[in-house]
Amino acid sequence: MKNTVFFLFVGLLASAFSSCVVLSPKKYKALLAKQDSLSKGWTESQLKNEGLEQLISNLRKDTTGLSSALNDLRARYADMDNNYTKLRSNSSSEINKLSSDLQKREQRLKEVEEILRKRDEATNQLKEKLQQALLGFTKNGLTVEIKNGKVYVSLTDKLLFPSGSIIIDEKGKQALTQLAEVLKQQPEINIAVEGHTDSQKITNLGQIKDNWDLSVLRSTSVVRYLTEISKVESVRMTATGKGEFQPLDANTTADGRSKNRRIEIVLSPKLDELYDLIKQ
Repeated sequence: MKNTVFFLFVGLLASAFSSCVVLSPKKYKALLAKQDSLSKGWTESQLKNEGLEQLISNLRKDTTGLSSALNDLRARYADMDNNYTKLRSNSSSEINKLSSDLQKREQRLKEVEEILRKRDEATNQLKEKLQQALLGFTKNGLTVEIKNGKVYVSLTDKLLFPSGSIIIDEKGKQALTQLAEVLKQQPEINIAVEGHTDSQKITNLGQIKDNWDLSVLRSTSVVRYLTEISKVESVRMTATGKGEFQPLDANTTADGRSKNRRIEIVLSPKLDELYDLIKQ
């Protein structure tokens, strides 16, 4: 710019000389001042231009950065939207599956409750039949009760056996015969015969060594009578001896020991249908 002004100034001088015009000192100084002003203005314009170019460069960089960030946000949003769609789809599938499983479980629970209801109903009916059939023996120590969904027919030893014996007496045979008539009408009932004793030591009973022996042998005597004489199905029967270890009363009194010496016939309905349902 300075060169341009200089050449312009020289041109003006040349023009002046060529025209044979002589510049006065005052005009010469004015021209020099004008040259300085033009030079200064040019310099300021250049500085402003450089500033604007730097600003434009910075704006371009900022725009590039913002564009990159925007593209990154768009990609992340697309991923989130895709994941949300998958999650919603999976959640819907899981909810449907859980709902289906819950309905199946509720149905199974209803079936189990219905089986248990029928069991309790059958158990109560069986108890009533046994009480009616064995009514004549209640004064001799026979009881019928329900515990844990099972019917317990308890017969004291004096109703079935002579003292210290494992051979059933006549009164005991009558009670077992009437009991067997009811049992044969209930083919879905399992029968467990349990022998119980008091805690008194065994003495002078030959090959019977202790209360274990006595409880087991009395139990098997009852089972043999029910199966061989009264013709109850053997496959339904179980014989066990509990010895002195499940007493009903303290063994410190004669009455307590008498209650403990007993045969318990435990009747429980077959629950094959229930077990099969639970396994599913």
